[in-house]
Amino acid sequence: MAVTSNGAEVFSLTRRLVRFRSYTPGVARSAIDFIHSWFEARNLPAIRYKGAGPKGDLASLVVRVGSGEPRILLHGHADVVPGEERQFDPYEENGELYGRGVYDMKGALAAMMYAAEDLNALGCDATVELLIVPDEEQEHGGPTGAEVLIEHGHVGDFLITGEPTDFHVGTQSKGVLDLRITLQGKSAHGSTPWLGKNAVLLAHEHYRRVADLPFARARSDLFPYPSMNLARVIGGDVLNRVPDRCTYDLDIRFLPNQDPQEIVRQIRSLDLPADVELLFWREPTYVSRSNPYVKVLREVAARHFRGNPVGVGRHGASDIVYFQRAGIPGVEFGPIGGGHHGPNEYVVAASLEAYRQMLVQFAQITGKGH
Repeated sequence: MAVTSNGAEVFSLTRRLVRFRSYTPGVARSAIDFIHSWFEARNLPAIRYKGAGPKGDLASLVVRVGSGEPRILLHGHADVVPGEERQFDPYEENGELYGRGVYDMKGALAAMMYAAEDLNALGCDATVELLIVPDEEQEHGGPTGAEVLIEHGHVGDFLITGEPTDFHVGTQSKGVLDLRITLQGKSAHGSTPWLGKNAVLLAHEHYRRVADLPFARARSDLFPYPSMNLARVIGGDVLNRVPDRCTYDLDIRFLPNQDPQEIVRQIRSLDLPADVELLFWREPTYVSRSNPYVKVLREVAARHFRGNPVGVGRHGASDIVYFQRAGIPGVEFGPIGGGHHGPNEYVVAASLEAYRQMLVQFAQITGKGH
């Protein structure tokens, strides 16, 4: 059984969510307050948990429908990365809705909210919990919203997070390895640079050598290579002096079949001496494409997808990693669009309603399977 809708509901709610400039903790809290009120107005009680963030004052929400098996988790985040002011005034053009977060992932979140309402009205043999967190995009310090929810027992048999995938099923994601690399040079007067050793140039040469190491040329079944982003360079102070110290921050997204310790070892083994500091690391995520829930999701997606929604690898990280640590398999799966984190982020408006219908159908099929 399906819910009849023309798609205007999800579209309208997405626009409302985009207007929240939720790249700051304060506005993320306001967005969570709005979502909480939205469910209360529909007689769907939402459980609220504080505890995320450095002060523990960021709240996450859980809405539960059904009471049977299996336990399906839908996961969405209400926060976004910063954007231009115009991006928080969403607009439609040629069937595409533009605005910060429409693709990552307020469009998916709006569809999940309506899917929860649909399942409550239709009845659901499975237990479906919609988990909404305020802090997937931002590092605020302290426990994350996902970790708080897991600690309170919101676990299940399978998780879908609405990260942007264009209706492909994201079964793998790269790990994260963030390094700070510092090189020492020799200071000299800017008019006689040959008397010094320019640390900025040393850093450039060091990065070039890192990019040529064996780990950077690795590949796997779903990824052609790991990725590296030279995210920040700090070196030099005044124009008339050769910089004697330069630091650069490197964001490496490594493959599921790679060992981050081996990557660090290779970088430290370069014959250009440097101090290599580990800032942060996060393991890759993986779920088998033969997982029965993955198979059902692919079958449901194929009803709405022009092509084959096969399992794909995702270059970015997501909150799936926290659930994976708790033994819960999960995938990234979201609507069609493009430009997330960029100046022209958009979602295909029609895909929002299709996404809503897919989530409802997935929950109904998995529930009947038990």
